[in-house]
This record gives sequence, C-alpha cells and structure tokens, in this order.
Amino acid sequence: MSTSSTEHHPYAAPDGILIGHLTPGTAAWEEARTGLTITATEIAAVVGLSPWMSRFTLWHKKAGLPTPPFEMNPAVEWGNRLEDAVAQKWEDEHPGQLAAPAGTWRHREREWQRATPDRLIYPQPANEFEIPDKADALLEVKTSPFGDEWGPSGSDEVPVHYRCQVMWQMDTLGLRRTYFAVLISGHDYREYVVEYDADDARILRGAAERFLDDVRRGNRPPIDGATDTYRTIRAQVDGLEDRDVEIPAELAARWDAAYADVARASADLTQVRGEVLDYMGNAKRAVCQGRRIAYRTVRDGATYSLNPYTSKDAAA
Repeated sequence: MSTSSTEHHPYAAPDGILIGHLTPGTAAWEEARTGLTITATEIAAVVGLSPWMSRFTLWHKKAGLPTPPFEMNPAVEWGNRLEDAVAQKWEDEHPGQLAAPAGTWRHREREWQRATPDRLIYPQPANEFEIPDKADALLEVKTSPFGDEWGPSGSDEVPVHYRCQVMWQMDTLGLRRTYFAVLISGHDYREYVVEYDADDARILRGAAERFLDDVRRGNRPPIDGATDTYRTIRAQVDGLEDRDVEIPAELAARWDAAYADVARASADLTQVRGEVLDYMGNAKRAVCQGRRIAYRTVRDGATYSLNPYTSKDAAA
C-alpha cells in the first residue's frame, strides 16, 4: 500500500504560492478566503452555476455584509469523513503516484485568486527521505448519493460547478490536469479526468474580476429565485418596527399572482394525487409504460402516504 494520503508533503506549483495548510473553520482559514478574493469553491457562484450559493449571497459575503451561517448536513459530514478513504483508493489504483493534502494557495501574480485543492499528485518518492519538489496534477475527491450529472467512469463528464472549481484550481496553481475520485451511493467508485482549458480559465477570470469590481463599486446583483438569496435578504435586518412600507404596484401584483399560482398548483396536485390513488386501489405502485410513477405506503391497513418516484428510482 502507498504512503498514507493524510501526511503533508512540501512541493512547488508553477504559478501558485502556498499560503499554508489551514484547518477549515479557523481564523486563519477564514482570513485566507474572505475579503476581495475568489476561491475555487466560489467561482461557480460568480458565474451563476453553483447549486449551493447564489451570486447575490456571494456578493454580500465579499462586501462584508451578513450572510446565512454555514450549516453542516449529513452529506457534507460524510463527504468529509470519507475523503481520506476515497483518496487512498485512488492511490491504490495508481501505483507510483502519491496524493498528498494540498493546502491553500494563491496565484503568484493575482493575489485575489485562491484555491484549496483536495490533493496534489506527484511521483511516489523512492524512499522516506526523498522530498518531491513539483506536483504533476490535482486530485479532487467527491461523494454523491445518486451520481447525478456524473458521466461514465474514465470520461471528463463531471458536474459543471465542479468543472468550474477545478479549472480555477489549475489556473491558480499552474497545473494542467485534474483527476476526480468519486464514490457514488457508498459503493460505486469512479474516476474522471479534466484537462486545463485556457479559454475556460480566461472566461472565469474575467467574470471574477468583473464581480470583484461590482463589490468595490457597491453594484449589488439583482435578487433571484434561489432559496439561498432569500436567506441572505432575511439576514440583512434586525428587529421589528411597527410601521408601513409602500411597495411598487407591479411588485404587489407579482406577489398576488405568485401566491395565486401556488394555490392553483396545490389544488392541482391534490386532485392528481387523488386520481392516481383511485386508480391504484390496493396496489403498491403506479406505473406508465414501464416507468414507475408513484408508490403507496400503508399503516393499519389504510393508505398512509402516496409518494413520487425520483427520476433515478423510476428508471430502476
């Protein structure tokens, strides 16, 4: 078995300067990521492709305004717990290669461009006294419950927000290849390879520079429909004053229309659920042309719930 992937090994990257091996959540770690900087995990939000953070929320974060606190969830927790094990699996599959914790980096010239890759890859040292001096590539370790947006193992088909992330990392450090080690559904191990694309990197850099300029100028992004954006707006004010605020008539009309749409959609959903359940009788599943649509659960002999199949379950 190869050297443990949890050890720290020093090395150089062509365009990157190592800030340090910082512990997530510490003051030093936060300092390296805040202010007028863009990290690899933030670049997807800059271009509106992040599933976790909106451009609106990131703008408030970089402007030093209140944003919702990070909330640990089981997916994040288990992703962190499994990272070393999945990285070790990649090492086991690639004899002669070592994947060591990378630390936090900034670009040699663009100090605002930051990245904290999961691992840096370099040739396995001949002995414990040899210290490698140059990384060959990056390794990103991911876990996924269902494998949505992940293509066949061995391809470069990765979720677009992860492509943004690793393109930013490669551009920051000056490396040209990223390997992905991905564990799906707790047992399906896959690997992917993404090559550096100078055009993509240039587009991301330009978007980041314009975004930071908007922060400096106070040009707040428009409010979008992301739940994350709504939580950020909620975080901006404290207290409650007993007063009225006049809102535009167009906004009031949209408010009324949106709630009317919700009421109609709720009634439609209740009706179609009733019709499907009526068709099912005492059957467990409703299907259409071989595709699973819904399933019943029963408690004390009566229907307890009617649930839709996910796209993955329906195709099973």
